[in-house]
Amino acid sequence: MPSNTYVRCLVVVAGLLLIGHLRAQEIPAAYQTVLSTLGKTGDFKDGVLKVNIPRNDLRVTINQRPASTPFGFGGWVALTKGTGDVEVLMGDLVLLEDEVNPVMSALLQNGFDVTALHNHFFGEQPRVFYMHVHGTGRATDLATRMKPAVDLIDQAVKKAAPAAPAASSAPAGLDAVALAKIIGHEGEQTGPVYKITIGRPDLTVREHGALINARMGLNTWAAFTGSDADAMVAGDVAMLESEVTGVLKALRSNGLMVVAIHHHMTGVTPNVIFLHYYGTGPAQTLARGVRAAVDVLGKPGSR
Repeated sequence: MPSNTYVRCLVVVAGLLLIGHLRAQEIPAAYQTVLSTLGKTGDFKDGVLKVNIPRNDLRVTINQRPASTPFGFGGWVALTKGTGDVEVLMGDLVLLEDEVNPVMSALLQNGFDVTALHNHFFGEQPRVFYMHVHGTGRATDLATRMKPAVDLIDQAVKKAAPAAPAASSAPAGLDAVALAKIIGHEGEQTGPVYKITIGRPDLTVREHGALINARMGLNTWAAFTGSDADAMVAGDVAMLESEVTGVLKALRSNGLMVVAIHHHMTGVTPNVIFLHYYGTGPAQTLARGVRAAVDVLGKPGSR
């Protein structure tokens, strides 16, 4: 008869295998095919597959200050289920100037809409542009059609100089707890960057029956890097038309630079305007400026 120890070991092993099986099932099969087709990693949460397309090859400085990939150079596409067999894809691709039109052509030739092209920063080197993409169809078909554009980005990454050593994962002197308390939302630490993402649950935006949530791009965010005494912040604010002026006033009165105002999505109701901002200074001072803008959101007649 097996010993109690042996039985316990079998139970533990069986439990680990079950956990592994359950984790393998977390991403639906069609979405696993999307990841394998694109050759990318991603995660499935809140009904959305988020596919990572980071530009780890870029060595960006903003007004001579180094900025790592998590600060704002991580491209992505996201898929979520709409009505029937329709999947909705939205994304934001990070491109250098000479990559913009080849990638745009690859998207257009494969049935995607390009819904925005814009900057996020002033004074960055090299110049970086952000292209928003939209498409509908079956998940596997969307992945096949998206692959030519992703391949162009991958080719650019491979041609770049070998990657520099990864930045330390230490918080780099930022008091993340204090920043989260000021803004009123917790964030995530990725290397030297602390990023807070805030959804708009007060807005119901749908596309072909699919709910467009924070993971699909309907969000406000703030990324901090540096130290408490000398930090950089960059971010995006998702606004209704009636909120734009109030947010602008809040940011400018707190010394934050507005670098772009535009849409990311077309043909949606309500119309959502996005604003990109940037600032430098003491981290908690920057956070108070972000909080002032966040406080404008969701309040009728905010001007």
